[in-house]
Amino acid sequence: MKTLLKFHGAAGGVTGSCYEIETARGRILIDCGLFQGSKSERELNYGAFPFDPAGIDAVVLTHAHIDHGGLLPKLVKQGFSGPIHTSVPTIDLCSVMLPDSAHIQETEVEQLNRRNAQRGRPAVSPIYTQQDAASCMTLFRPAGFGQWIVVASGIRARLWNAGHLLGAASVELEIEGEDGPPLRLLFSGDIGPSQKLLQMPPEGPEGIDYLVCESTYGDRDRPEVSREQRRSMLGQEVLKAVGQDGPLIIPSFAVERTQELLVDLFMLMQAGTLPSAPIFVDSPLATRASAIFERHASEIEGGEVLQAALRSRDVRFTETVEQSKAINRLAGFFIVIAASGMCDAGRIRHHLKANLWRRNATVMLAGFQAQGSLGRILLDGAQRVRIQGEEIEVKAAITLFDLYSGHADAGELVNWVKARMPVRQGVFLTHGEEAGLNGLRQGLSGELPPDRIVIPRIDDAFELSLHGFRPVELNGRRRLQPERVGRLDWHNDLSRLLLDITQSVNAAADERGRAATIRRLRRALDTNEA
Repeated sequence: MKTLLKFHGAAGGVTGSCYEIETARGRILIDCGLFQGSKSERELNYGAFPFDPAGIDAVVLTHAHIDHGGLLPKLVKQGFSGPIHTSVPTIDLCSVMLPDSAHIQETEVEQLNRRNAQRGRPAVSPIYTQQDAASCMTLFRPAGFGQWIVVASGIRARLWNAGHLLGAASVELEIEGEDGPPLRLLFSGDIGPSQKLLQMPPEGPEGIDYLVCESTYGDRDRPEVSREQRRSMLGQEVLKAVGQDGPLIIPSFAVERTQELLVDLFMLMQAGTLPSAPIFVDSPLATRASAIFERHASEIEGGEVLQAALRSRDVRFTETVEQSKAINRLAGFFIVIAASGMCDAGRIRHHLKANLWRRNATVMLAGFQAQGSLGRILLDGAQRVRIQGEEIEVKAAITLFDLYSGHADAGELVNWVKARMPVRQGVFLTHGEEAGLNGLRQGLSGELPPDRIVIPRIDDAFELSLHGFRPVELNGRRRLQPERVGRLDWHNDLSRLLLDITQSVNAAADERGRAATIRRLRRALDTNEA
């Protein structure tokens, strides 16, 4: 049996990273991430895995972000009992991120089930519980960068610094051949940019057979700015919010993005560029993650500045729901940093409900917004949104400040791939939406023949050898049609329709006009039912 590579996530979209490697002697996963974005993609989190979890020998985890490791507790719950190999900082971060993910799921399912009971709908269960997350943590095994470890019979792995996040790695695999040299694969994980605060530039081996490479920003080049220039540009954006004399709400990933923003906001206030003002980190996860960053300060570039920022009198960490709610009773300028970065979960939604309708409020998106997420809908100019079943008018200023992205842009990705050459057989582009995937394929066209640059679809499989690869048809249907990945879905359309109906009815001049609008809608529904 030759080596099979299967793409169970992050294929045509940017979440749900999960790659399966199967040989005659073993089966492993690289990552096992949560799907985010549209409801159609999120529903994959509740369905069965496209493999038997008990048949997986080991997992190698690239880093702690939930879209890469967020389904590990479910994997364990459904029968996986092997080791999860990853770096020590990633283990530390997962020890707070996975229980937090479980807590969010339990809380949101509890709220949903109350609404379902009122509507006569059946109750649902969370994807996994905090107990499942605790059981999962017992399987983690530390791996040092640059050290080969045996992860399954005939398969060994080595981690390389990916420059994306504390502890983030690219994963190199060597798979023993029957009568020849080993097959060498490299999984990029998420590659960091060259000017990443707190992290060193990404690394990796040269001369591999196959590369699985992320392409989040494969179609765009960010401005070439130094860390100092970026900090100055951030100051200019924040000063606009200061001038509005209202809150600045920053949806941010709790791990690394929050800590980077704190460093630069602290330095801008220390220098007098920004007025001293409260900075609320309203995320229990970000609070715990910040403590882990402080513990690993000696391993972080600029760790001493981070420690000073975390201890600043302007920085206030909130824990309880009551503390979180109290923030929005303040007047004037203040800053709130809360998860999630795409606005789809956590406390950020409550801050958006409390502030989107305010003309003096500013919402600054600080990273990639997946198609179908609330952050992307706001970024695309929505005038009204629905949050937790409530309609909110958008009057706040919505801005994008994407210079803190943890992902390399198109030019940096191309340069990173060039440094891995020769890639003897093929490159598989993943972890990107259509524009990013096609952009990076175009960027690499001068390095490899077009037929050796592949964009796999969800649940695609390929047979790999030292002499080439070919697609393989597997038994079983796809869990989601490829054209529904990384796109708006029926749930987004329904939310938009409900908002439009409310606006149309309210815009009618009088009771008679509203009744006429409702009758037209009813006739359309009756025609459809017939």
